[in-house]
Amino acid sequence: MRPNIGEHDYNFKIKHLGNFLKDGNQVKITIMFKGREMNYIDLGRRLLERIIKDTNEIAKVVKEPKLEGRNMTLVLMPK
Repeated sequence: MRPNIGEHDYNFKIKHLGNFLKDGNQVKITIMFKGREMNYIDLGRRLLERIIKDTNEIAKVVKEPKLEGRNMTLVLMPK
């Protein structure tokens, strides 16, 4: 994902993320920052927090959001 993802694209990815979790798989979400997007790391963190909130009923956090170079990652697993 990118930090400025559109609403439709976000909903599409959340739907597929839910399908993976319901199948019993772990999911790793990566937010990629390019160029000047590195100035808006807080947007990426808010996006990952929104994902956590939207999937709270079916998933729990394995690895909290963490910035590693130009990527911010989050790992979820089914409840």
